[in-house]
Amino acid sequence: MAKFVVQPGANIDGFTLGECVHRGGMATLWSVTRDGIAAPVLMKIPRVSEGEDPAAIVSFEMEQMILPKLKGINVPHCYAAGDFARQAYVVIERIPGQTLYHRLPDLPLPYDEARLLALKIADALCDLHRQNVIHHDIKPSSIMFRATGEAVLIDFGLSHHDHLPDLLQEEFRVPYGTAPYMAPERLLGVRDDPRSDLFSLGVLLYFFTTGVRPFGESETMAGMRRRLWRDPYPPRQLRADYPPWLQEIVLRCLEIDPVWRYPTASQLAFDLTHPDQVKLTARSERLKRDPLSTVLRRRFNGNPINERSKSAVAAQVASSPIVAVAIDVTEGSSELNEALRITAERILKTSPSARLACLNVLKLGRVTIDRTLDEEGNNKHVGRLVTLKHWAASLKLDESRLTAHVLEAVDPAGAILEFAEANHVDHIVIGARQNSLVRTLLGSTSAKVAAEAPCTVTVVRLPWRASEDGGRGEPSDDRSLPAI
Repeated sequence: MAKFVVQPGANIDGFTLGECVHRGGMATLWSVTRDGIAAPVLMKIPRVSEGEDPAAIVSFEMEQMILPKLKGINVPHCYAAGDFARQAYVVIERIPGQTLYHRLPDLPLPYDEARLLALKIADALCDLHRQNVIHHDIKPSSIMFRATGEAVLIDFGLSHHDHLPDLLQEEFRVPYGTAPYMAPERLLGVRDDPRSDLFSLGVLLYFFTTGVRPFGESETMAGMRRRLWRDPYPPRQLRADYPPWLQEIVLRCLEIDPVWRYPTASQLAFDLTHPDQVKLTARSERLKRDPLSTVLRRRFNGNPINERSKSAVAAQVASSPIVAVAIDVTEGSSELNEALRITAERILKTSPSARLACLNVLKLGRVTIDRTLDEEGNNKHVGRLVTLKHWAASLKLDESRLTAHVLEAVDPAGAILEFAEANHVDHIVIGARQNSLVRTLLGSTSAKVAAEAPCTVTVVRLPWRASEDGGRGEPSDDRSLPAI
């Protein structure tokens, strides 16, 4: 069958080609139109002429397999694909604007601006990893932003899908990617660990906040292999005002062994959302690279990457959930809170890498002016933070796995649901007291959370107590957790 002629005005499977908007190393992008599609779209066509890199064909096959399976606001919508028998192509949504690459002349960016950019990218990676895909080419030119602010990941030719054949792994023995952003384990042939994307995001965040790439511009294999044993200069050595919480995040992303990085993109996004709650370690204060003795030990003691750290996408995400527990601090809630503690402890034992977020809602009046101090003159918000941390103390969690949050809201259930969605919470544990007329008429916080949460919800309820008059069992006080 004859090939299509790729030129303006040509018709390929009902798509009319307009102008060529980009010529890349592996493919060209064309604006196209077709009856029935009102949105702006692009057709991506691989370069397959004489002398082209065969990896371009294989990477395009990967993109053809992966793109149609992706959903959500963080990836471009795929409208159609054509095979190599006639004309290979994919037709995708055209995202308005430019890639993050156009911000390079502005570097270094203000710290908080860079944090917000990294947070949006981490959110996008969280969504991608939950779809069993690792991007493997996170860099400024692979990231765009919607007008509504969400990051959009593009260019999936080097990606790995946990449920599809990995043609790049099967057909080539050299790692493909963008050298300055490539994770160390990629050099050892590991393509199934989602923490590789977190390393690349760490490189980007380092670059955007210092103006310097942590591993330089080297494209040689020898230069790239040095990152198997050599850590980058700490950002605080380059910029004296570099925030300790930001260095903690960046250097954790850039750990050589994936086991020491953030276990999931959602946990990284959590720290970027709450910089004031980042647990600082020795990383945050470092001014020098690792000593030569440490470097030599990594260099000559065999594979520096912990074999146990390798993990398939779904398994890694599932083993490192974010668990939120809603705690009531009102009088008479101690028994229910103990039941919540036992439930949380059981959940955490099954997931040693889980992160726990303790929540309490400081309920605001709809029309009244709320007082920030209690009857004794103490700040309500601070007092509840202290209470949450006291509740969690018996769990004996490492500080890096625990945060406390007091949410101020008129609607407790809505506040919990909003927190869960914004922070990629995987499991909510919430208590509920027994039925009463008030609960029947107004509905309960726990019922609303269970009905509307985007994740697993465990509702903990105490047994009914017998009434004082010796009659049939009656429900105790109905205050649903954590409406205060």
